[in-house]
Amino acid sequence: MEVRAYRDESAFADLNAVWNDLLGRAPLNRVFYTWEWQNTWWNSYEPGEIWILACHDGGVTKGIAPLFISESDRGRSVQIIGCVDVTDYLDFIVDETAMTDVYAAFADFLVAHRQHYDFLDFCNIPFDSPTQRLLPDLLKARGFDTVVEQQEVCPVIELPDNWGGYLSLLDKKQRHEVRRKMRRIQGSEESINWYIVNGKHNLDDEVTQFVRLMAASDPEKERFLQDESNLRFFHAIVPLLQERGWLQLNFLTVGEERAAAYINFVYGNRVMVYNSGHAHRDYGDLSPGIVLLAYNIRHAIEQGFAYYDFLRGDEAYKYRMGGRDTAVMNIRAS
Repeated sequence: MEVRAYRDESAFADLNAVWNDLLGRAPLNRVFYTWEWQNTWWNSYEPGEIWILACHDGGVTKGIAPLFISESDRGRSVQIIGCVDVTDYLDFIVDETAMTDVYAAFADFLVAHRQHYDFLDFCNIPFDSPTQRLLPDLLKARGFDTVVEQQEVCPVIELPDNWGGYLSLLDKKQRHEVRRKMRRIQGSEESINWYIVNGKHNLDDEVTQFVRLMAASDPEKERFLQDESNLRFFHAIVPLLQERGWLQLNFLTVGEERAAAYINFVYGNRVMVYNSGHAHRDYGDLSPGIVLLAYNIRHAIEQGFAYYDFLRGDEAYKYRMGGRDTAVMNIRAS
C-alpha cells in the first residue's frame, strides 16, 4: 500500500475520476462523502491547508482520507473535510475488500508525519463506520493517546412498507395528532397543495423562496444565512445536487403562497432531511411544517426508501415523528 498526500486543490481534479467509484465500493456511502459535496465545501470555506491522503495498491485507489489541517489556539488539528457544522456524516472512504490494510497504511502515514500537526480530531463519524471500529486501536498501537466519544445523535426512521405501518410506529397520541393535522389542512377553505421542484420550475426562484422561509422560521437559521460562507456553500451545493438527482426540494402551498419547505437529500436507500423553513406566523394554525413532513415520509415509503434520516440533532419533533437515535462519534488522538 502506498499513501500519497495532496497538499493543494489539485487533489480534487486528480481524484475526481476515482472518488465516487471508490465510494461505491465502501461499506458506508453517504451524499456527504461524494466528490461533489467535499469539493464544494472546500471551495466555499477553505478553513486551512488541504491534506488529502490517497492510498493506492498496484495503481488502484483503495482509500481516500479527505483531510485538512487547521490552526487554532489549541494547536494544529487534522480534521475531515466538511467538519463540522453543515455536514452531518463524515468518514474515510475505503474499499470494503481492503479495509484492514488501508486503515493500517493511513495510521502508519499519520505516525510518520506527526511533525505536521498536534492532534487528530475526526468528527461526525457514524457509529457503524469501520473508521470508528478500526482506526482508534490502530492509532493506540502506534503510540497515540486516543479517545472515542459520542458526539451527537441522528434520529432515523426505519421505514415500513406502507403508510399504515408507519403510523403504527408512533405512539397513540402522536398518531392521532398526525392524522388530525392532515385532516385539518385538507379541510381548509384555502387550496392546499405540495410539490417537489423539478425541471419545470425555476430553481433559482425556488431556492430564493426556500431561503426566505428558512430565515423566517428560526432566528438561529436567519443568523446562519447571514454568514457569507454559509450562503455561498448553500447556493453552490443545491443546484449541483439537483443536477445529480440527489436533491428533493419541496414546498407546501396555501392558496398561492408557500407556507413550508424542506430540502432533503435522496441518496442510496435513504431520504435525509437537511433543512426546512415555514411561515409559522402566517400559517401556524395549519401546522404546515409537520403536515409537509408527513407528506414527505409518506412519499418516501411510496418510493421504496428504507430509511428516513433526520440527520444530526435531537429536536423533539424528530422523535414524535418516529425517529430512533443512531450515534455519530468523535475520534481524537494526540
